[in-house]
Amino acid sequence: MAEEKKRTRQPNGRSSIYFGKDGKWHGRVTVGVRDDGKPDRRHVERKTRAEVTEAVRELERQRDAKTVRKPGKPWTVKAWLTHWIENVAPLTVNENTMVGYGVSVRKHLIPGLGAHRLDRLKPEHIEAFYAKMQANGSKPATAHHAHRTFRAALNEAVRRGHLGKNPVLLAKAPKVDEYEVEPYTVAEVQRLLKAADRHRNSARWAVALALGLRQGEVLGLKWEDVDLDGGFLMVRRSRHRPQYAHGCTEPCGRKAGYCPQRRRSNPETSTTKSRAGRRAVGLPEQLVDLLRAHREAQDAEREAAGNRWQEGGWVFPDEHGRISSHRKDWAEWKALLAEAKVRDGRLHDARHTAATVLLILGVPERAVMGLMGWSTSAMAARYQHMVDAVRADVARQVDGLIWQSDARRPGDSGGAGLAK
Repeated sequence: MAEEKKRTRQPNGRSSIYFGKDGKWHGRVTVGVRDDGKPDRRHVERKTRAEVTEAVRELERQRDAKTVRKPGKPWTVKAWLTHWIENVAPLTVNENTMVGYGVSVRKHLIPGLGAHRLDRLKPEHIEAFYAKMQANGSKPATAHHAHRTFRAALNEAVRRGHLGKNPVLLAKAPKVDEYEVEPYTVAEVQRLLKAADRHRNSARWAVALALGLRQGEVLGLKWEDVDLDGGFLMVRRSRHRPQYAHGCTEPCGRKAGYCPQRRRSNPETSTTKSRAGRRAVGLPEQLVDLLRAHREAQDAEREAAGNRWQEGGWVFPDEHGRISSHRKDWAEWKALLAEAKVRDGRLHDARHTAATVLLILGVPERAVMGLMGWSTSAMAARYQHMVDAVRADVARQVDGLIWQSDARRPGDSGGAGLAK
């Protein structure tokens, strides 16, 4: 046995297999370098030489594929997600994205998968979790958001060496039926603008329907961003929905948003989420005229309000000059739809309307991406079926106008030809 033991030992840095005094077979594999600069040498033990040989080869495969877990106490899914959501994600994404991440992590992922060891998590565990989410009443879109959040969190774990491969990349994502984009027609837009003209901040809806700005972008507009003489505006910031933290000294037993001494924990606005989102948007002449009239009306409103007016420089403030809330803005949109007798729809459908009109007019896709603040061309593809349908309808009308059949051209002789 001593002779066999001697034969299986290898030079420094090479894997070795030997029989120990404890009656077991042992293997040691150098898989890299530890944080202190010393060799990271892993140890395995088995009852037979064949078993320890296979364990050594597996460690060597992981080393060569760079999938060996870092030394130390293994992370649980709960521990890693908690660390990621509190310390890592806030450094790379904006406040609105963090709200969605927080819901997915704390409401779904930690309760559903938190007890698993991170390095032993399998795609099948994740797929079963998605199925259970939906069986318990979560919408497919909610499960899909949890999938995207989990993927981002574990990608970071892989990048830092806490995990060999990301099992979320192998798991089948929940299928989500895309929201059917249904823009408003020209007649519907005209009715909406006519109804809006009877209310304050009427130009707010013209901006939405003509320029396609997001709700937060419109609410975050300041007059310093608008150049009426030059005929353009700059999208620089977005209005955030408020988040709250407890302000009570003794636990009030309520959620933070309902705490009697609650305090806001996120900024009112921040710069838009991407470079594509920060953009210049040209203003049609009619919209320039509307905004000039709107500014004059706002000046009169400010003078009438006197000391009650809180100047913030907002283009579409509330009655006292303060930045408008998402909820109030949404309620005004719904009331406008009802007043104009236009079908109910999301506020975001106004943005769809602007995008569709631009594409129908033949504005190049790259230019539409710049105007709408899209970072990828995938968004334009969602509108293409409607654009194609409208263009086909226009082509049929042109065909009927120019190339008329004999039956439609009495008095003509010969075959079909150009209409006179």
